[in-house]
Amino acid sequence: GTTGTTCLVVDDERRTLARGYRPLEQSFPRPGWVEHDPEQIWESVLAAAAEALAAAGLAATDLDGIGVANQRETTVLWERASGRPVAPAIVWQDRRTAARCAELPADLLRARTGLVPDPYFSATKLEWLLRDHRRPGLAFGTIDAWLAWKLCGEHVTDRTNASRTLLYDLDAEGWSDELCALFGVEPELLPRVAESAEVVGEAELLGARLPLAALAGDQQAALVGQGCLAAGAGKATYGTGSFVLVHAGERRPDAPAGLLVTAAAAPARSYAYEGSILVSGAAIQWLRDGLGLIASAAESEELARSVDSTGGVVFVPALTGLGSPHWEPEARGLVSGLTRGTTRAHLVRAALEAIAFEVADVVESLPVPLGVLRADGGATQNAWLMQFQADVLGCPVEVAAERDATALGAATLAGAALGKWRSDEPSPAVGARYEPGREVDREPWRQAVARTLGPARTS
Repeated sequence: GTTGTTCLVVDDERRTLARGYRPLEQSFPRPGWVEHDPEQIWESVLAAAAEALAAAGLAATDLDGIGVANQRETTVLWERASGRPVAPAIVWQDRRTAARCAELPADLLRARTGLVPDPYFSATKLEWLLRDHRRPGLAFGTIDAWLAWKLCGEHVTDRTNASRTLLYDLDAEGWSDELCALFGVEPELLPRVAESAEVVGEAELLGARLPLAALAGDQQAALVGQGCLAAGAGKATYGTGSFVLVHAGERRPDAPAGLLVTAAAAPARSYAYEGSILVSGAAIQWLRDGLGLIASAAESEELARSVDSTGGVVFVPALTGLGSPHWEPEARGLVSGLTRGTTRAHLVRAALEAIAFEVADVVESLPVPLGVLRADGGATQNAWLMQFQADVLGCPVEVAAERDATALGAATLAGAALGKWRSDEPSPAVGARYEPGREVDREPWRQAVARTLGPARTS
């Protein structure tokens, strides 16, 4: 993940036996820049895996295999000979290539990849790294490919991660020579593209030799973990950002305005509609770490309940630009409606409301109606937010009993590749269901977003 690594030990019934966790440090060397240390990511995987195994009372040799779900788009460039990264990883949130994205042929990229020219995706990040570090013997990968290299020495990614790079042709099902030329990327830099549920190599983990049996981008893995495997089934994952994916079946659909079409992990050769919200949980982290308004994310629920409304405060958390459905990298955060009577509770409630409003904006852009939204991720522990989300959407919200649906999806895909079960097993247990109870006025939110977009698009 973006702020931490979680490891689950999952049994033959897809039940979580134990979990381990290690936080990850993010670096912000300049405004709009976000970086990770790839070696720290690898160390966090080892530590989280060891913690999970210890909690389960198992050794690594007791495992049948490994599945990986990863933060997508984050870009790593390393030396093949030494395995050393040549620079910090550029994180998916990073905005440094916004000017370059404004120059790119949007229609071509949309047609080939289902994506839009935005700094979110990997190609302009890789182009940036190659500007200073281009030399023979390098390898590029997103975090799944980096971990596959560290685990088993294989240079491999999967279709879901490849589809997030702006270099992968969704129709041709492979790397595009045309797009590689556009970004100045030599084909030998790119990993082999595997299926999400496929044994890609023999991994060495904590003294055991195990099949690495699944790779999948975190949001596509969560779609599997939530059992959304038929067209029209959708989920939202509430993490650092929020991501709404709705399965679109096994024929590539047209991308609705403001949304993406991306590869889905299961069934093989299937697709999903996606709305990518760049800042949601990160807004709560900013209130905690940047402003010191709360001591913990859990405190936000209590504060939201302590007031009847936001007192007119609206918060648009465009802290790293706006993603779906606006795609404006130059937008910046806005707080409006402050008065002498505004308290931290009003601002915290406004941040939580913003998370729900952003998800509603994406759901409203979908070409298919949602009968129910399945939800996972850390913020689903906030019952106030989940009820407000159901109210805003006007449809039920079902929260997964296993909040780490991304990791459960990776385990499901790995088990399918190893023949332990089918990847289209029944949906996992629901932990809570929230029914819509009241109408919510979204007009103040829409007006605030328009003000946020206005200066960005004018400039």
